[in-house]
Amino acid sequence: MAEPAGPFHVLRSGTGRFLCYCGPDGVVYVTDAMEVWAGELGGCPALSSRCPPAEHGAMLRAALGHGAAALSLGPASAALRLPEEPQCPAVALAQLPAAEARSQLQALVFGMAGRIESLEKRLEAVETLASSCSPEKNTAQSQQLFLPDPSPRKSKASGSALPGKRKVPGESLINPGFKSKKAPSGVNFEDS
Repeated sequence: MAEPAGPFHVLRSGTGRFLCYCGPDGVVYVTDAMEVWAGELGGCPALSSRCPPAEHGAMLRAALGHGAAALSLGPASAALRLPEEPQCPAVALAQLPAAEARSQLQALVFGMAGRIESLEKRLEAVETLASSCSPEKNTAQSQQLFLPDPSPRKSKASGSALPGKRKVPGESLINPGFKSKKAPSGVNFEDS
């Protein structure tokens, strides 16, 4: 059984709490840690629905993300629906058999444990960086751990692609490209 792709969302139905997540195969899973229900997230909605099939899965994912999806449980099935979008049909979820549910829960636990381990390593790296850097450097360098580098890195062995610019005599160091019209005279301290 493949590990869950996430993201993970907590749903409430009555007095119960349920974990909802997507698998890498496009299936949405809902579990109360004892039983598991599954259904096709990108499945084709009913023909009478005004909700386009291509948008149905995306709308449900967005609703899960901001807590607007509703879960209703039946005897051996469940349904995820969008209360704010009545034209979109509910996604039918079938209860998995015990053996399949057990393997799905095992994949969920180990998948979440792997994510936690990865986050702990990243946090440890940030804390190590924070203890060895000044506050100004800390912010910039800790952000580099979480954000991809927008510029491609060049190897030091390949050399610079741009030729070095030489300083022209009389050119300003502060404002390059501006050449003084007067000869430098120095500072006269006796003019006061």
